[in-house]
Amino acid sequence: MTLIALVLSIILSTGSLAWGYAEVGLMFVTRWSLIFGALWLFAVWQNWKWFASVGLFASMLAAAFGLWAGFTPGWMIASGIFSLFAWDMTDFRRRQKFIAADDDSRGMERRHIARVSMLIAAGLFLATIATLLQVRFTFEWGVFLVAVAVLGLMQLFVWFQKK
Repeated sequence: MTLIALVLSIILSTGSLAWGYAEVGLMFVTRWSLIFGALWLFAVWQNWKWFASVGLFASMLAAAFGLWAGFTPGWMIASGIFSLFAWDMTDFRRRQKFIAADDDSRGMERRHIARVSMLIAAGLFLATIATLLQVRFTFEWGVFLVAVAVLGLMQLFVWFQKK
C-alpha cells in the first residue's frame, strides 16, 4: 500500500508541476518536469532512497519559482504537497524494515497514510481557496480535485474492507 501511495504521489507531484508550467506555455520546463518524474519513478524502482530528497528539493524549487512568477497557485501548491508526501513515504518505507515481526505493520501503515492524507486534504483545500481568490479555478483544477478525492475514497473503502 505504501508503494502505491508513493508512486501516485510522484505522478501527482510532477504532473501538477508540468500542468502548471504548461498553462503558461513553458513547454520546455513541462517536458523536463515529466522526465524528472519518470526518473524519480525509476529511482523508486531501483531503491535509491537518496533520490527522494533530490526530488523534494527540485519540486519545491520549481513550485516556489512558479508561485513567485505568478502561475496558478493550485498546481504549484499541489506539486509541493505531493512531493512532500513522496519524500515522507520513501522514509516511511525505509523505517518499515526495522519494525519487529510481532508489531502491527499494516495497521501502522494505514494510520500513517491516513494522517498524512488528512494533511494533504487540508493543503488542497487551502490551494483551492487560493485559486478561488485569484479567480483561477479552472475545469482542470476541479477534475484534479475530484480525482484526488476518488483516490482517497477508494483508499478508505479498501481499509474498511480489510477490517
